[in-house]
Amino acid sequence: MNLDCLTFNILDMPVFMTTQLVKTDVLTCWNFFSDPSNLARITPPEMGFKIRFPQPVPGMYAGMIIRYTVRPFPAFTVTWITEITHVDRLRYFVDNQVSGPYRLWHHQHIFEEVPEGVMMTDIVNYELPMGWPGRIIAGDLVRRKIQKIFEHRRSIIGQMFP
Repeated sequence: MNLDCLTFNILDMPVFMTTQLVKTDVLTCWNFFSDPSNLARITPPEMGFKIRFPQPVPGMYAGMIIRYTVRPFPAFTVTWITEITHVDRLRYFVDNQVSGPYRLWHHQHIFEEVPEGVMMTDIVNYELPMGWPGRIIAGDLVRRKIQKIFEHRRSIIGQMFP
């Protein structure tokens, strides 16, 4: 099932949601996606994703801070800092932006074991800087960029876990 969608909650905040069947067991799936060093493998190469801290990346835990650089648009590199706020091993983890290009970024990664493998769900609540003017100026562009990133991830994950 593929539930790529963009909705708005009661606070008029964009919510992006996607699901993907990953054809592997839940432990393998968890070990891959809970390792921040694998983010570069599933992020479009033109985004220049690089983890800057910590090096090497330890196992994921609540309270973990990750600093990386990413190039969301050509010639525009930003430092993005996230905190892993919740971890329930083999079930879900949540990362929140501490500093970066969004006013708010809250990303839930949910793993559900199903007979065919693991149903992985990503739910991203985000808000652009500058409130409603930011949404008017860049909302559609950012929404398309997020969709493109997750389409790339879907393709790479499908190749890695056929």
